[in-house]
Amino acid sequence: MDIQDQLHDQLSRRNFLGQASAGLGTIALASLLNPTNLFGAAGPGENPAVGKPHFPPKVKRVIYLFQSGAPSQLELFDYKPKLEAMWGQDLPASVRNGQRLTGMSAGQSRFPLAASKYKFAQYGPSRMWISELLPHTASIASDLTFVRSLHTEAINHDPAVTFFQTGSQQAGRPSLGSWVSYGLGSDNQNLPSFVVLLSKGRDGDQPLYAKLWSNGFLPSVHQGVVFRSGPDPVYYLNNPPGIDKSSRRRMLDYLGKLHQEQFKHVLDPEINSRMAQYEMAYRMQTSVPETLDISKEPDYIFDMYGPDSRKPGTFAANCLLARKLVEKDVKFVQLYHQGWDQHGNLPNDIKIQAKSVDQPSAALIMDLKQRGLLDDTLVIWGGEFGRGAYSQGKLTRDNYGRDHHPRAFSVWMAGAGVKKGLVYGETDDFGYNVIKEPVHVHDFQATILHLLGVDHEKLTFKSQGRRYRLTDVHGNVVKPLLA
Repeated sequence: MDIQDQLHDQLSRRNFLGQASAGLGTIALASLLNPTNLFGAAGPGENPAVGKPHFPPKVKRVIYLFQSGAPSQLELFDYKPKLEAMWGQDLPASVRNGQRLTGMSAGQSRFPLAASKYKFAQYGPSRMWISELLPHTASIASDLTFVRSLHTEAINHDPAVTFFQTGSQQAGRPSLGSWVSYGLGSDNQNLPSFVVLLSKGRDGDQPLYAKLWSNGFLPSVHQGVVFRSGPDPVYYLNNPPGIDKSSRRRMLDYLGKLHQEQFKHVLDPEINSRMAQYEMAYRMQTSVPETLDISKEPDYIFDMYGPDSRKPGTFAANCLLARKLVEKDVKFVQLYHQGWDQHGNLPNDIKIQAKSVDQPSAALIMDLKQRGLLDDTLVIWGGEFGRGAYSQGKLTRDNYGRDHHPRAFSVWMAGAGVKKGLVYGETDDFGYNVIKEPVHVHDFQATILHLLGVDHEKLTFKSQGRRYRLTDVHGNVVKPLLA
């Protein structure tokens, strides 16, 4: 073959590969060339020690119920009777202490304190405070671990969610799920190790972007795969018209030979990643429909998760799917639920939003527990920051709003590796500042990795001349949370 023919062959193949990868390039999977090694040979920048935990893990898999928009801890978990005693009075300057506000409330002439409209009661052996908005969550209080002292630097939604999910306020870093996939691989060769489920609350809420489940500079096999409701759960997964399963198999076999030949000359690990993505897509044609089929679930399961569990794409339906995914040993399931950005009309909106998540969140814990899966699965529930103690806009007894508040907020965890019934951390009488046992976002991320058997300081990837990690150069494991 002369030079012109070789060039023509390379260009034709490049065009073909580019077109073929248009829809499959985001599918995460294990290495095709060596199925026993979930990562294959370490490429440039990769840590050759990845693929196994650094020490015995307490957690095999994670379900992260991320509440996008920032739920108000003052209406849900952090009971502050002082706000009722000082209702309508200005937030003391000594409490705020010059901390910055968003542009949405910085221009207010007053900052009147707003007590929650809703009642609280104590539950479980630790007598943890939980709002009347969450009766189902209250019923599983003895299984929950509360962190009431989380804090972050980001004060607006996009950088705050990005920070929680990637360890950086700027886009481009790998997500938490991608780091877990990179560090630990997959326990199921027919499903991705990192799956993303999306559900929506009220209209007009903060948008979500693919950067939140991006692989960043990690190999593309570690990017999160979005499973959608409907007949096409993964885009471009099904064969196009005129292509049957055997034809696709022959195409993949020939394509694999071309990729291996190309890899010998280029040594680009993304060549293997791309081929592995095609192979995973082929296997997922069978595994995904089977996994996402909830038609065979008994009625008592739907009753447990609530009426919305029969409606594809709802938070309840996605909680049920999350259980089915971890049953199939998917390592990391990220469920994003929108609808919590409540700057005004908060009492009414948070009541609706809480009702949509309360029963299915509790049902997920009970369902995992009855199947023995809670013993090695960690469930996380929380948003990107909290809400402030003063009213944004006009304050009345029945209506008020709350602005963003990064200085103190709450999350809960349940399952493997954490102490049941524990309340960790404390805020001041206004729920404004952490006064005991602060937990930074990087500390929280380091703790999650630790539970998975990963040392957050050792899980690194070299890119652009330096080694990166999820927690950057920060973070300490919060050992009192560990069982």
